[in-house]
Amino acid sequence: MFSPEGPSLRELAVQALSSVERGYDLLAPKFDHTPFRTPDSVLESVAAALDRLGPFEDGLDLCCGTGAGMDVLARVCGRSVTGVDFSAGMLDVARQAPQAGPGGPRVAWVRGDARALPFAPAFDLVVSFGAFGHFLPRELPGLFSQVRSVLRPGGGFAFPVLAPPRPSSPGYWTLLGFDTVMRVRNAVWRPPFVMYYRAFRLGRVLDELARAGFTVDLHTLPEFGHRADGGPRVRLVLARVPGAPVSSPPGP
Repeated sequence: MFSPEGPSLRELAVQALSSVERGYDLLAPKFDHTPFRTPDSVLESVAAALDRLGPFEDGLDLCCGTGAGMDVLARVCGRSVTGVDFSAGMLDVARQAPQAGPGGPRVAWVRGDARALPFAPAFDLVVSFGAFGHFLPRELPGLFSQVRSVLRPGGGFAFPVLAPPRPSSPGYWTLLGFDTVMRVRNAVWRPPFVMYYRAFRLGRVLDELARAGFTVDLHTLPEFGHRADGGPRVRLVLARVPGAPVSSPPGP
């Protein structure tokens, strides 16, 4: 699962017994060498889809981690891209990555909690990759309301969703086992480490996005093919704030 540059078993154990914030601070220097980083194939597919759905000017990467999603925003946003995360360690690693050259969008990194975003309605695109397992189902209404609050009229909230594995597949039992272990860990150990792969269910997500005031479209990402039942393996959720896009003040 891990490259030689990735974390050791002991390091993973220490992370798992920490809080979410402290755990990612510890993991940050080796995070990009773990399977937890969003694969480049997914990032590239989402970027291609957003390229067709744009144009966009100002983008926000929600729970940006070490910044993999910022490359997607830099490709599709013309003026500025901002990454927000509550882990200082992950942001430190992100800041060390090579930045876009002259002519690219402005880049900013902000430490903040996705449940209390420190922004005005300054963005016309918000993306997120692989972070929703850190939010309990009861937190989704507040999370989606926060995202809506930082989007301009006509702005979009985009994220990929993988089709859940079938009960007959090894992947189903792997995810079930992981979530079960995490629930036991959180029942007997403090502080909790919230990370549940099976809690983010598309049906409920669509309902909560609608309640938050979004209109939602689903876009198949064709690069990943279809399941045996004909359904897509990966889809892009694009939740829009109603209203025509408005012109924002030009940057300096």
